[in-house]
Amino acid sequence: MLTASLFNYLWEVLSISKQEQQINEEIRDKEVRVISDTGEQIGIMSAAEALKIAEERNLDLVKIAPQATPPVCKIMDYGKFRFEKAKKEKEARKNQKIIETKEIRLSLNIDTHDFDTKINHAKKFLADGNKLKVSIRFRGREMAHPEIGLGIMQRAADALEEFATVEKPAKLEGRQMLMFMAPKASK
Repeated sequence: MLTASLFNYLWEVLSISKQEQQINEEIRDKEVRVISDTGEQIGIMSAAEALKIAEERNLDLVKIAPQATPPVCKIMDYGKFRFEKAKKEKEARKNQKIIETKEIRLSLNIDTHDFDTKINHAKKFLADGNKLKVSIRFRGREMAHPEIGLGIMQRAADALEEFATVEKPAKLEGRQMLMFMAPKASK
């Protein structure tokens, strides 16, 4: 019986092996279309012939398009190819912006100064490029007056109108009223 950790390890190994290209002796197709290391087409030939040409040039034969008919293989330095691919992926991750969702909690009987302080925090969150979740928790008898909560949400949306757009309008979900806002695109 497989344990969870062994299963996860095997799954990872199998998924990694599917992602990698087939190289040199791993290519078992009868015929392949071969592209040289300079980018010109050599033609359609057997995998053994293509491997022989690659070995003469001290390079690897890499299957780059296995779904094509016949499969396309390229003669290249596989170590250099993997290094450049990893470098591009690292650069792409570095340039990626992660958007977080920040939350401000309002209450049904919030005073004006407290409201203004919460709105200032929300402006900072939106200026940083984060999405905003505005919530009001109803306690006890407050559940009898959802229209007051809706008014406070509308007041918050109006106060943040120049900084954000409402993604999801205020909606009562159980004992909470939620509204989601996204920062406006900077000009």
